[in-house]
Amino acid sequence: MRNRFVIGSATLLGLLGWQLGSTRAGVSAKDSRSNAAATDISDAEIQLALQKAPAAPVIDQALRVVSINGEYNVAVGIVRRNKTISSSSGNAIEHSQITEVYHVVAGTGTLITGGTIVNPKPLEPNSEIVKILVGPGTSGDSIQGGVSRHVGPGDVVIIPPHTSHWFSEVTSDQIIYLVVRVDPQKLLPAGFKPQ
Repeated sequence: MRNRFVIGSATLLGLLGWQLGSTRAGVSAKDSRSNAAATDISDAEIQLALQKAPAAPVIDQALRVVSINGEYNVAVGIVRRNKTISSSSGNAIEHSQITEVYHVVAGTGTLITGGTIVNPKPLEPNSEIVKILVGPGTSGDSIQGGVSRHVGPGDVVIIPPHTSHWFSEVTSDQIIYLVVRVDPQKLLPAGFKPQ
């Protein structure tokens, strides 16, 4: 599990264009264009978001959407899925332009990626899920085919655009994961912070 986290973290940092405190190919470790302050999200804020969330089988709470030098946006959220999620719940999804990075913090489940969404339908363009969480995409009942993996605390999974994904089973009472959404088209509202 630890190797998966290290590899996933390094890939995430590479995706965001960060330097790991060293010089590569003559590029300085500090980008001269970056004078913005870092964005902090405390554990207390994450826990409060989970506590305030309504009782529902799936909670996907956006915590921040940050513009990175005006070039792309990065969103951070927290997701909780209860054990009641099953193959009949219709939670398969695919995002057209957003890359997601899941970091499981509690619980276990079976995540399927790739394959084909069963009974696909476009996400409602005016919904909160499109406007704040993931941009345009497709949802459906389940996934046919794909790669199945058991995930638990510490695991990281990177899900590129146009990759179907679905928790076919939550094997503990619930699974909670931090999600980082890389938004190169700036579809999500930069500056977003829940009230």
